[in-house]
Amino acid sequence: MSRITLDQAQAIVAAALKEGRALGLKPLSVAVLDAGGHLVAFAREDNSSNLRPQIATAKASGALALGVSSRVIGEMAIERPTFINAAAGLNADGIVPAAGGVLIRDSAGLVIGAVGVTGDLSDNDEKAALAGIAASGLAS
Repeated sequence: MSRITLDQAQAIVAAALKEGRALGLKPLSVAVLDAGGHLVAFAREDNSSNLRPQIATAKASGALALGVSSRVIGEMAIERPTFINAAAGLNADGIVPAAGGVLIRDSAGLVIGAVGVTGDLSDNDEKAALAGIAASGLAS
């Protein structure tokens, strides 16, 4: 089974933060989890608010838990709010139904982890997450 490495996770974090700076986003927090939901790498920019680590982790963890991006989970929450609320309660790290949590895939297309980004508008968080994955040589 393919696994995300510390070097890959740190590359995702660094590139996501770099993208955030290039886009002029508010301070970001970035969490990279392995396929089992364990934290591999994390960074919180200066002046990022104090709940951001938990939100970034919940975006990534939710994507892993349901097998889709947190953007899709947000869409599901509109159609099936009771299900998403129940699932969030079952997932130890929670679920945040807003864009910014993206699955990470290896070259064979297997899910090897997820990244969660928070701090700006959710669409911008997702842009930073996708840039981080792309810069690492992995896929979303």
